[in-house]
Amino acid sequence: MYSFLEKLGSLGSSRSETISSVSEDNNNGSMATIIVPDVVPSPVEDCQRLHKAFEGLGTDEKDLIKVLGHRNASQRKEIRETYLQLYNQSLIDALQSELSGDFRKAIVLWTMDPPERDAKLANEALKMCKKGVKYLKIIIEIACATSPDHLMAVRQAYCSLFHCSFEEDIASHVSSLPLRKLLVGLVSSYRYEREVVDLAIANSEASTLNEAIKTKKLDQDHVVWILSVRNFYQLKATFECYEKNYGNAIDKDIKSSGKGDLQNLLGAAISCIELTEKHFAVVIKESVAGLGTDEDSLTRGIVTRAEIDMVRIKEQYRLLYKGSLDADVIDDTSGDYRDFLMTLLGKGI
Repeated sequence: MYSFLEKLGSLGSSRSETISSVSEDNNNGSMATIIVPDVVPSPVEDCQRLHKAFEGLGTDEKDLIKVLGHRNASQRKEIRETYLQLYNQSLIDALQSELSGDFRKAIVLWTMDPPERDAKLANEALKMCKKGVKYLKIIIEIACATSPDHLMAVRQAYCSLFHCSFEEDIASHVSSLPLRKLLVGLVSSYRYEREVVDLAIANSEASTLNEAIKTKKLDQDHVVWILSVRNFYQLKATFECYEKNYGNAIDKDIKSSGKGDLQNLLGAAISCIELTEKHFAVVIKESVAGLGTDEDSLTRGIVTRAEIDMVRIKEQYRLLYKGSLDADVIDDTSGDYRDFLMTLLGKGI
């Protein structure tokens, strides 16, 4: 497999090289695992079917899965709008009142508008962050594993839902100044999305990052500046220059420099930027490993990526763990929750 820099060309040039091109894969739809039928019923028909599933003595969960689990984000938006018009009730509220447990959490998150969903996940993570830095990794994912336009939409949704800015809430909940600086810097970013890479800058900033790691000064402003301002292609080139010039992957050197919360979040940011599908493969594996299941992490990993890059995540999972993501999810879940997750993974009802 060619490295990112090999795709750009030789590192041997003594002058600055800038390469600009259209992103290799602007449309990740082919990497989605949800299955949308060739002929999709009208939003009215879908709403009537959903409403019927809520009627009677018990809810028909299977019918909810068959409709919502096979509709993309724009189709789900039409369904939400139509349901409100037809029945004068929010579909989200109906799901909340009729369902329970992990299945309810999963299908409600899936049915929500994706920016609102991420805003909700971020808000919950900030409320929980005193219990551990792992919750702040959710904010890292939103900032570093989504498009600039999506991050902007999340920030707008956050203001509408919670009556304060995303950045303001981070500042009020995260007491550590270095963590606060990093998170605010990342969520405030609006990166250039097309492929533009300057190899001279990549080498220079790899050196800057190496010096910060060696001197254990990861909280310096220029570290946050590099990670939050540069486009993702530029950062991938910087990380490859780092490994080429200093012998280790940058995330490995960060881990070796200490085991604090800042190192933990920096490692998560680099993981999301460098190979997003690997990051989420690890999230899902850790959620099902051991005696219990971390349903919240499992739900987040599948629901937020099923129509983006789950095909790639499955492949990374197979490479990392020599096993099937689908099989592990089946083994660790049950009932309607399992049926719904497997539907999003392209293997359900």
